[in-house]
Amino acid sequence: MKEKTVLIKNAKIVNEGTIFNGDILIEGEYIKEIADSISAKSADVHVFDAENNFVIPGVIDDQVHFREPGLTHKANIATESKAAIAGGITSFIEMPNTNPQTTTIEKLEEKFEIAAQTSSANYSFMFGGTNDNLEEILKVDAKNVAALKLFLGSSTGNMLVDNPEVLEKIFSSTDLLIAVHCEDEATIKRNMQAHIDLYGEDIPIKCHPIIRSEEACYISSSKAIELAKKTGARLHIFHLSTAKETHLFSNKKPLKDKKITAEVCVHHLWFTDADYDEKGTLIKWNPAVKTQKDKDELWKALLDDRIDVIATDHAPHTLEEKQNNYTNAPSGGPLVQHALPAMFEAYHQGKISLEKLVEKMCHNPAILFQINKRGFIKPGYFADLVIVNANNPWTVKEENILCKC
Repeated sequence: MKEKTVLIKNAKIVNEGTIFNGDILIEGEYIKEIADSISAKSADVHVFDAENNFVIPGVIDDQVHFREPGLTHKANIATESKAAIAGGITSFIEMPNTNPQTTTIEKLEEKFEIAAQTSSANYSFMFGGTNDNLEEILKVDAKNVAALKLFLGSSTGNMLVDNPEVLEKIFSSTDLLIAVHCEDEATIKRNMQAHIDLYGEDIPIKCHPIIRSEEACYISSSKAIELAKKTGARLHIFHLSTAKETHLFSNKKPLKDKKITAEVCVHHLWFTDADYDEKGTLIKWNPAVKTQKDKDELWKALLDDRIDVIATDHAPHTLEEKQNNYTNAPSGGPLVQHALPAMFEAYHQGKISLEKLVEKMCHNPAILFQINKRGFIKPGYFADLVIVNANNPWTVKEENILCKC
């Protein structure tokens, strides 16, 4: 069968710190040529006029929860990968806190089989670490798995790793990149009990960032970094939410040489604690959305390269579940379809350049997770491309949401 040839004309290509006008020739799955002007050599070439819209590499989302297996009333790989594609995310890395958890090689292989059958996007999975599965961790093939995920604070599916000796052994024993959710459990439990004593079950949602506090985040992040430095482990800290944590990271080295890296999520760049009054538990995330100062400092650290990646932490729940009172409403929200539009909105607001947006959402995840031939627009690379009309407003409605929730 002859490979399909596509020619994209009149593109504003955003790649590696520049924006330039050009054409892109695609043969089969790969980019064949990029030039100022390329002519179709035969009638078989499908010519697509990009009409001076932006063409960016497909976004790589390094942190999603697609809920399969076991929690498929909220989402599954088929529905969420379609939503991701619709939102310009062409590759995703999915988390291990499903049911059953992805903490054995057998369960990991089952997930790969599901994705091979049902995913519309490129995929990889993180393997979950627990207090007692070091033997399984050591069997993981780093070529197949994006990273080892450790929850240093409890979250959906409670996979808390809270034994300091086990943690140090994991950090010392694996060559896998270690990705961590950092919130100090003892601090959260203490804060939670104080608020239950005060309010009972019906704690006001505005208390969420006080319960899951700056202190809880900082204690955990700083300990993880200290352990990474001690053991030489390669560490990636997920979803920073506080100004204080941003000062733990450096922008001194090229990204490929950094051993300790950080990520921020779209919701921590978008919301503040002032939004709880209107949005309530719909914006309950772990870590919590915090103050305007935290948001401002996260933006600052993102733009000066102390923070390396923008991700979604797409974590859907049903509306019914989210509308419970504070103690019973789960944390998380769906974002894969709307993260890139949200960041283009930030571009319109003058908060970020398109070159920087592409660096943080496309190039850097490809570098950090060693994703072969994706994340850039280059000859020989996969043609994972997104065409964006940046001046075409649209309204989010129930009928155009492809996520299961």
